[in-house]
Amino acid sequence: MRLLLVSDLHYALKQFDWAAAVAPDFDVVVFAGDHLDISGQLDGSVQILVLLKYLGRLSQQARVIFCSGNHDLDSRDPTGEKVAAWMERVRQLGIPTDGDSLEFGDTLITICPWWDGPVTRTSVAELLARDAARRPARWIWAYHAPPEGSPTSWDGRRHHGDAELTGWIETYKPDIVLTGHIHQAPFKNGGSWADRIGDTWIFNSGQQIGPIPAHTVIDTEAGEAAWFSLAGAEFLKLDAPLVRPIADLTAFPDWLGPRFRDPGLIPG
Repeated sequence: MRLLLVSDLHYALKQFDWAAAVAPDFDVVVFAGDHLDISGQLDGSVQILVLLKYLGRLSQQARVIFCSGNHDLDSRDPTGEKVAAWMERVRQLGIPTDGDSLEFGDTLITICPWWDGPVTRTSVAELLARDAARRPARWIWAYHAPPEGSPTSWDGRRHHGDAELTGWIETYKPDIVLTGHIHQAPFKNGGSWADRIGDTWIFNSGQQIGPIPAHTVIDTEAGEAAWFSLAGAEFLKLDAPLVRPIADLTAFPDWLGPRFRDPGLIPG
């Protein structure tokens, strides 16, 4: 399976355009939360309408996975906890989102919502327990926040990770967890776009300005992952120990498709 991970686009429409342009080169495109810009001047409900139109088109290009982040919460559930209720409208487009699971060959992808309190936290725990009972050869999670204590949760001063996620990783040992949330992690000393907890790989692409988002590409068959950003590009093998500093990428992996390599297909 060939996978593209982006997160924290915060209504950067040119970055959504880029994802749509390269999507046909991938089996799955994962948007790991924080799609809205709550500090922007445009009302959140308007942003949602625009993003739903984008997603409708993008879902015709590739399989899309779309989980919520803390900036996506637009209402409260009956218990008073904040939720991203508009994910139901994403689901109506045929796009797997919060609380869903996607089977792709020998891989199960579990899509976790952002949790705001004990009720929504319990729903995530139940989701993971449910999918653990039917775990296939490979198990991947989409989960907005990185685990606490990981370099993927480091902002240059302290960690801002999810301690519950750390515990769930230790309990269930998924193969890969796809995250975001901490924009600075890949760019700060002591931070990173990749980490490993036991045999579980953690990825956080980070966030950057410009028309192309910071992004991670993974090919599970080749057992390789690469990260691309304005700060450079790095590469690692999934079947090898994690060594720091992670190696610079010196050539495009053979499995990356033509759209990804062709800057002429990237919107300006």
